[in-house]
Amino acid sequence: MEKTYQMLLYRAYHAQRAYMRAGLAGMGLGAGQPKLLSFLATNGPCLQKDMAEYFEIDPAAVCRMLDSLDRNGFIQRGTSRAGRKTGLIHLTELGRRAHESWQHRRQAMEQTMLEGFSEEERAQLADYLSRAYRNLRTALNREADQ
Repeated sequence: MEKTYQMLLYRAYHAQRAYMRAGLAGMGLGAGQPKLLSFLATNGPCLQKDMAEYFEIDPAAVCRMLDSLDRNGFIQRGTSRAGRKTGLIHLTELGRRAHESWQHRRQAMEQTMLEGFSEEERAQLADYLSRAYRNLRTALNREADQ
């Protein structure tokens, strides 16, 4: 197996994603949707653009995910004269229950993923991943400014 950091991150990401995806269908959620529910549960009602900015994804992709969440009763869009893209988005009770189920699945995945890691190693891994992210974002911002 190739041992580059890129390949190690890729493989770890896809393994955790496969673990988490197994629980999606039973909850009535699609790929990418749980993170939006988690954002709403943590931050309260917000705008679509706030989620797109936070997750660094295309606002149109967020809109599509929100459309599906709305159709399935997980969220409710607030009324706004400017249209659905600017209205506040709220979790419904069904959305809260789905979020709680997702959090249980996430906690189980993290326990499995970090089995055999000491508390110090867990903290180090979180620090390393955060620093790697910041380094890449800084480099991307520098490139965009040039």
